Amino acid sequence: MTQQQPSLSNAENPSVELTTWGVGPWQGEWPTDENGILDPVLDPELLANGDSRNVLDKYRYWNMAAIVADLDVRRHGFHVAIENWQHDLNIGSIVRTANAFLAAEVHIIGNKRWNRRGAMVTDRYQHVRHHPTVEDFVAWCATAGTDGGPLPVIAIDNVPGCKQIEKYSLPQQCVLVFGQEGPGLSDAAIAASEVVLEITQFGSTRSINASAAAAITMHTWVMQHVFAG
Repeated sequence: MTQQQPSLSNAENPSVELTTWGVGPWQGEWPTDENGILDPVLDPELLANGDSRNVLDKYRYWNMAAIVADLDVRRHGFHVAIENWQHDLNIGSIVRTANAFLAAEVHIIGNKRWNRRGAMVTDRYQHVRHHPTVEDFVAWCATAGTDGGPLPVIAIDNVPGCKQIEKYSLPQQCVLVFGQEGPGLSDAAIAASEVVLEITQFGSTRSINASAAAAITMHTWVMQHVFAG
């Protein structure tokens, strides 16, 4: 059974994400069952107009809710938290990386508004939770672990007394907390953490970009818990 849908321009369809990886409208009859019912994971607008989103091929023409639901059954055990006191431009990039490594959730601590430009709309597929203060965040962590237990808070910063992340076994369930570019983590966030880890560096600079540090840390968790023999 062929279903005809009106064509919509990108201006009329804000769900379209313009990328170089897209595909055009579905060719031929739409994928329906014997009763002519379209698979509920598919989006009629995308089938009619093409799918220009930056998504994996398996998700072509899928609606957003279906993609999120599929990701939800596979999300990893780590969360990512970011302090947002100065509207740090790195937050968007960190959210994008959290989506790439399938973080359970991203937590914004401080200002609720954050610059989404760097996220490249990946926040549509990534759960994001806001905590007005560090105290609110810590209270959430206290019961967010397995069976309502605490979720360990792991701080990433290069402060006195920190340990090398390369020599530390990250918990399978934890929250990886990052500070802002420049000032780093607040004293309150460090005090709430069970350990502070640094990424070992070998050059002349004292620190690396916050979004780069977050990417390295998330990949370290993946190496330890997904690829470790």
